[in-house]
Amino acid sequence: GVVAGVAFGLLVALVANPLVAFAEERAQVEHDAGATADGHDHGSADAGGHDHGGGLPTVVSNGVSVLSGVLWGVFLGVAGFGIAFYLLEPIVPGSGAVRSYVFGGAGFLTASVAPWLVFPPAPPGVTRALDPNAATLLYCGAVAAGAVASVAGMFAYDRLRGARGRAAAVAVGVLPWALLVAGAVALAGVPTVATPAGMSTALANGLAGLVVFGQALTWLVLAGAHARFHDPGGADAGLTDPGFADDATAGSP
Repeated sequence: GVVAGVAFGLLVALVANPLVAFAEERAQVEHDAGATADGHDHGSADAGGHDHGGGLPTVVSNGVSVLSGVLWGVFLGVAGFGIAFYLLEPIVPGSGAVRSYVFGGAGFLTASVAPWLVFPPAPPGVTRALDPNAATLLYCGAVAAGAVASVAGMFAYDRLRGARGRAAAVAVGVLPWALLVAGAVALAGVPTVATPAGMSTALANGLAGLVVFGQALTWLVLAGAHARFHDPGGADAGLTDPGFADDATAGSP
């Protein structure tokens, strides 16, 4: 969790924060230009610029970003790989280190992609129409639905792998997520990135894409660190995986 958190925090501090600052500065410039074109007093726009620049120093903001990233990574590491993986390990597909990456993908789908079906990544300045309490409940419900879909998919794969083969097991394993996506699109529509006033669509999409990349990177590093530290030897990991055990049995006389 610490390793993934540091990676995520550095990404936010070195890439996301400067990009957000650029977006806010550009939006402020366009706002000032519009005010000047409308005949407003330019001095008031200058005063607004001074207020905008009165935030935290860059070094403090970056330090907070790194610390927040570490805490987020530790939380995901403890809740995801420390507790959930321990409980669900028997049904996680794969063997050895592959299991860690499969579970990391399931965690990314559960904690990130599922909520994005309802609340797509949004750049700064976008306001939600829902009441905060309702939005929180909907967000938690989306995470819970993603968890159910991920666990159901892994369970189905585990049960069908030996009897029906890998292809059929994979097809049935992805079915819960296909149903979840179809249901979310039917109820909430296709997720789209909102563009706040004063920001170009390309920049808004870039900021949203950075959010997706950051979350994917966090789960990838989490999975890699877990694969490295959870089973250093890895020599006997395949013996505990039903799918690989079936392959070994099928190849024996």
